[in-house]
Amino acid sequence: MRIYDMHPGKMSAIKDRFRDHVIQLFIKHEMKITDFWEDLDEANNRLYYLVEHADLETRNLNYEQFRGDPEWIELKRMTEQDGPLVKKQESIFMKQAAFFNHNNLTNGAN
Repeated sequence: MRIYDMHPGKMSAIKDRFRDHVIQLFIKHEMKITDFWEDLDEANNRLYYLVEHADLETRNLNYEQFRGDPEWIELKRMTEQDGPLVKKQESIFMKQAAFFNHNNLTNGAN
């Protein structure tokens, strides 16, 4: 999970950057995005998203290739001409809990 604490007034710009460019770059670098969320309390000014990788080694390789991609380097430069969008970024590494299986969920009432 990635958590971005945004600089004031930059949330719209980061959402545009993801929508218009970064999601496709992630796909290019075999980075599977599961979902995005915005903090319900807008005062927190946070964006959250999940990216799935087969393992930590693959994750590190994917991000290394993404960060070195000339298209990303230019996009970041262009979208941050007025200053950085992200004030603080946090990465949380998680693994699937063995006891939970989505296929066993039912929507029926008991």
